[in-house]
Amino acid sequence: MRKTHALIQVILALLEDPEGRHWGYELSKQAGVRSGVLYPMLRRMLEDGWVEDGWEDPSEISDKRPPRRYYKLTGEGQVAVAAILGEARRDERFRALVGRPA
Repeated sequence: MRKTHALIQVILALLEDPEGRHWGYELSKQAGVRSGVLYPMLRRMLEDGWVEDGWEDPSEISDKRPPRRYYKLTGEGQVAVAAILGEARRDERFRALVGRPA
């Protein structure tokens, strides 16, 4: 996957809770990435096996809304995004987002 600022922002948002379920809208807001950029990226991550998806259990919804689709990093995805983040730390273009290498 091509390294872009948007990808790095989404990776950082996912890694705030690497074991958690991430809702698309909240992930968009947290990462500061428009939905038109986020959802194609999530689709590619699904195809590459980096995330798995699922649906919120309707019985757990208290208000009248449809179930939300969630995305969760896989083990393979955690390894892949950690590698991308490591590369980004060595790339001047992404220093403002991720800082300097350790």
